[in-house]
Amino acid sequence: MKFFSVGLLLLAALIAHAIPITHDEITSKTAEGLRLLSLEDGTEPEWVTEDQKLEFMRAGKQFFDVTEVWEDQQTLPKEKAVQVNCKPWLPKYPSPSHQTAVNALIRTLSISNMKSLLQQLSSFNNRYYRSTTGRQASQYILDTVSSIASGQSGVTVQPFNHSWTQFSIIAKIPGSQSQSPVTILGAHMDSINLSNPTNGRAPGADDDGSGSVNLIEVFRALMEGNFKPSTPVEFHWYSGEEAGLLGSQAIATSYKRNGVNVKAMMQLDMTAYFKPDTTEVVALQSDYVDSGLNTFTGKLIDLYSNLSWELDSPCGYACSDHASWNQQGYPTTLPFEALTGEGNDNPRIHTTSDTLTQSGFSWSHSLEFAKIALAFVYEMAI
Repeated sequence: MKFFSVGLLLLAALIAHAIPITHDEITSKTAEGLRLLSLEDGTEPEWVTEDQKLEFMRAGKQFFDVTEVWEDQQTLPKEKAVQVNCKPWLPKYPSPSHQTAVNALIRTLSISNMKSLLQQLSSFNNRYYRSTTGRQASQYILDTVSSIASGQSGVTVQPFNHSWTQFSIIAKIPGSQSQSPVTILGAHMDSINLSNPTNGRAPGADDDGSGSVNLIEVFRALMEGNFKPSTPVEFHWYSGEEAGLLGSQAIATSYKRNGVNVKAMMQLDMTAYFKPDTTEVVALQSDYVDSGLNTFTGKLIDLYSNLSWELDSPCGYACSDHASWNQQGYPTTLPFEALTGEGNDNPRIHTTSDTLTQSGFSWSHSLEFAKIALAFVYEMAI
C-alpha cells in the first residue's frame, strides 16, 4: 500500500496526449518497454519508461498502470455495474444478524496458523511482480489455498494469469442462489524494495503479507466450518499492486466487461502494525469507497472486534486495490491498520525492515482484521 504525499512531482516533464491513444500506439510503445500511467483523474495517461515509473514510486507519486487495461476500459459502460440485491425492496446492506454463527467461526481463527503462513511468505527474497520469487510466492499461496479447498463441493481455486511473471489467485465459493451478486475479499500478495525492486530483499510482512494471510486463515475457517453461503463469495490475492494496481485492475476490468455483479468488495492491505504508544484502532478509508458499505463495516467492527473504528483521511490517488474496483462502479471498503492522517501507519514498508520482528508488529492487532473480514463475508453472503 502507498501512503505518501501526492504533491511530489517527477522532475522530468511529460507531455500529455492531444489525441486518443490507439491500439497501434499501445502495441508499439509497449514493445519499446514503455508503460502507460494514469496520474490523476480527468487527464490523459502518459507514457513513461520503467526507470521513470520507478522514480514516481520512490517520490511517492501514486498512479494506475493502465497499460494492459486501457483499451478494454474505453469500451466499458460508465454507469454502475452493480446489482446489490436481487430483490429491490431489500435494504442495500443487511443489518448484521448472525452473531452466534459468526462468533463460533471467529473462535476458530488461529494466530499460530497466520504466523506460520507469514513466516513462509516473508521468507521469499521478495514478492515483486516481475521476479522469479514473486511467482514462487504466488504458487505457494495457490498451493496452500488449493489444499484447504480440497474436497469442498463446488469450491474452485485458480490462477489469474497476466503478461508479467507473477499471477493473481481467485478462490470461489458458490452460493445456493448462483446468479446473485458476489462478495469479494481482496489482498495483494506482492512486495517491493524501492531501492532494488527486482532483486532487493522485500519481506513485506505487513505490506501486504498480513492481509494475505488474514484471507487464507478466514478461508480455512469458513471451509472447516462448512460455510454454505446463499450468495457467492470470492477470495482474491492480487499481483502487482505495488506497481500500479496491476492485478486488481485486470480482474476488475474483466468482471465489468463480463457483466459480473458485485455486492461488496473489502480490501485488506496492511493489518498488523500500530505505532507504539498509540491507541489501536481500525481506520476506515474514506476515498474509493461506498459510504453505505463503510457504515456496514463499522457495524461489523462494533459487533465483532475488540477495537473501535474511525474514519481516516483520504489515502490518495490509486492507493490500494479497492480503487480498481471502485473505478469500475463496484462498492468497496478498506479497514486499515492505523490512522494515516495522524502519521501512525507503518514507516518501514517497501524496505528490508518490513518484518515480523519490527517494533509495532502485532498479531493480536492483525487478528482483529481477520475477525472483521470473516464477519463481512458471513453477514453479507448468508
